[in-house]
Amino acid sequence: MQHIGLMSDPIETAIFEKLAKADPKSVGGKSIEPSDVAKELQPEQWQRMLPKVKAVALGLMRQGKLTITKKGKAVDPSSFKGVIRLRLPTPEETAAALAALPPVVESDDD
Repeated sequence: MQHIGLMSDPIETAIFEKLAKADPKSVGGKSIEPSDVAKELQPEQWQRMLPKVKAVALGLMRQGKLTITKKGKAVDPSSFKGVIRLRLPTPEETAAALAALPPVVESDDD
């Protein structure tokens, strides 16, 4: 897997496939556990996969594509600890995440 592009990340793909099953209407109502994603990707060594799943989830949350929750409430991506769940963001959450991003400088080198 050499090419890096949108949605070619197997972890990202697995997160969204699991969410599609949990939340078929994509309304951000149902959440999944990061461990479920890790177990699907590496059933034998899912504990080792878990930090990678969480790291990908964090990146997606920063892009407004995912919401990380703890006890049902969205958490600050920079300061959460412990058990978290992943769900699709509401439109408000997507807007808030995008508003928090630094402005994108257009460049031709991607």
